[in-house]
Parts: sequence; C-alpha cells; structure tokens
Amino acid sequence: MKPTTYILADNIISPLGFTTSENFERLCHMETGVTYLPESHLYPTGLYAGIIAEQKIEERFRALNAAEPYTRLEKLAILSINNLLESCAEIDIRSKKTIIVLSTTKGNIDLLDPNSPTEVDKNRVHLWQAANAIGRFFNNLVRPLVVSNACISGVLAIITAKRLLEAGMYETAIVVGVDILTPFVVSGFKAFKAVSEQIARPYDADRDGISLGEACGSVALTINKQLIDNQTPIKVSGGASSNDANHISGPSRTGDGLLLAINKTLADAGVAAADVDYISGHGTATVFNDEMESLAVYDAGLAHVPMNSLKSYFGHTLGAAGVLEAIVGLQSMRANTLVGTYNFSKYGMSREVNILRQTQHQQVNNCLKTAAGFGGCNAAVFFEKVNPIS
Repeated sequence: MKPTTYILADNIISPLGFTTSENFERLCHMETGVTYLPESHLYPTGLYAGIIAEQKIEERFRALNAAEPYTRLEKLAILSINNLLESCAEIDIRSKKTIIVLSTTKGNIDLLDPNSPTEVDKNRVHLWQAANAIGRFFNNLVRPLVVSNACISGVLAIITAKRLLEAGMYETAIVVGVDILTPFVVSGFKAFKAVSEQIARPYDADRDGISLGEACGSVALTINKQLIDNQTPIKVSGGASSNDANHISGPSRTGDGLLLAINKTLADAGVAAADVDYISGHGTATVFNDEMESLAVYDAGLAHVPMNSLKSYFGHTLGAAGVLEAIVGLQSMRANTLVGTYNFSKYGMSREVNILRQTQHQQVNNCLKTAAGFGGCNAAVFFEKVNPIS
C-alpha cells in the first residue's frame, strides 16, 4: 500500500506579496498584480505584465547574508524556500531524506545576454546548475531534481515529488516553481502574437491572449505523519500527465489530451467527477487554450464544478504557474473560499462550464488543478482534505 503524501507548508512570492497569506488576501479582494509596463528593457513598446519590484527582492535577500552571488531567479527561489522553512521548523532541509525539486521553463535565461553584467558564473544558465546553486545555499545534501516541461512543469513537479516519496526514496520534498520576466520570454510570446493588449481575460468571449508574469511558489510535501500538526491536513491524492502531440505550440482542438490527464488523475485519487468541489484551471486567455480546456472539463463530467483562472492576477508565470496556482487551491480549501476570475464577464467557449465571476464562500473539501503546455503536454493533480491524523 502506497504511503499518503501530505502538504506540510507553502509560500508564494508574486507582485501581490511575499507570503501566501498576503497573496491570498489580495486575491480574495480580486486585486490584480498585472499592471501596464511602459517602454522598458523587456520590450520596446509597453505591455501588461506582472513584475516583482527589484528593490523588494534585494532588501529581503540581503538579510539572508548569502555567501556567494545569486541570480534574480535563484534569489526568488531561495527567499520562497526560506520563508517556507521558517513557517515549518519540522522540515530538515539538510537531511538526506529531503530533496528539492525545481520547476522552471527558462531558468537563468537572462545569463545569455552578453550585455547583462553579472557576478554569477554564466554556466548557471544550465537548469541543473541553477538548481545546484539553490540547494547549495541551504546545504542540502541531495542533488536537486529539475522538472522542465513547458507550462505543466509546476503541476508535473508536484506529481513527480509525490511519486518519489511514495517510492520511499525520500521522506520530504520541497517543490519550488520559478520563472522571471526577460526580453527573451516577452519577445518569444510576442512573436507568437499571443500577448494581449489588455489584462488577460480568461474564458471570456473577448479574450485575445496572455498577460505574462513572474513569480515563485514553493510547497513542502511529506509522507512522515509525525510532521503534520495542523487540524485539517491536506493530501496529494492523485496526479497524471499526458501528451496529445498536436502541435509545437498549439493544444489539441478537442481537449482529448487534457481529458485523459483529468480522468487518470481522478482514477488515481479514487474520486468520481460528481465529488469534485473546485477546479483551478489553466486559463491562459488564448482562444485555443480556453476552448480546449472547457471541452475537456465538460467531457469529464465536471461542467457543474466551480472553476477559475488566476492568470489575470499574476500573469502567466510559466514554470511557476502550476505550483503557484496549486498553493492558491490549498488556501481555498483551508479558507473555504473560492476566488473569482478577474476580468471575466462574458462567457466565450462552445461548452458551458462553471466559471467563477466573484469570490464566494463555500465548503471546499478538494481541488483539481489542471495545466497544459507547448508540445501538447497536459497534467492534473488532485488535493483533498483528510480527517485529522491520529
């Protein structure tokens, strides 16, 4: 029998704040962190995006008295993990039973810019080198694992960590998802003509593309019941991935790949579609993603389930998105509060699903988190409240 994987602690760093509670409070009030950025180093013309103030990052990182220089991306990951550790003293980050799993799509891509001065070794552009640097800060004894699979990276990293724990390889895993805004990222999505000229409108009839963003989220998972001390523990009860291999950047038009991931996840969790309380959607606000996601949700028998997207609050944060949005799902379960979808007003898909317009309070015992990404990849993970552990 497989051991149960529990959630120990979490942290969010985003334009909305540097703690999970600060972020969730502002989300509940439907405050967005996406703003208009005028002409800058990111792009010759302005764009709507979510960006974290550099001064705030530097102020907090200086207080950690790091022994070596770190990149902006690494600083965000270290700050997030450090906050998580401070909130949960039971985690032994230096133990051989604890592994760090890094989720990122682009990592230190800014190190490729020859005009960008840095004290950091340019080899840290390699994702494994960045992961090693993060682990080195915490004197972690286990070689970190990198999960980089387009925009399902965060969800897939949580699933991967769960499987490592269930296999008995480790007792605790810290999953950290992080990506930053760079000219490379912005110009790439601009080239696809996928960036909206407004704050993104997930699932809306007038949606016209994504807003980009940067953030970091970290979540600790464990199979050690002795570390769980909260009254309403949450477990990771299922997860699965799939690939529809439709196109290098476009999702399946039918949603069959995501549907497969959803059905496999619910089967893994032993949960029927009728028992799902809430769906944290991918909701990028592109024409094709939102349509295919609604088809998958509808065909899975989940059309009645309250569903939202957080992309209009944070922007699309790439490798951070799955972790970040999963943590908001955990907070929704703890607070029995569902966040409305910012900037959604007029339903715009061919199949009717239950998109949340406003923040609402209701019993939330479980959460299905979905994700989709370039190359046709799809993933889903299921979180569930459990009775207090004896």
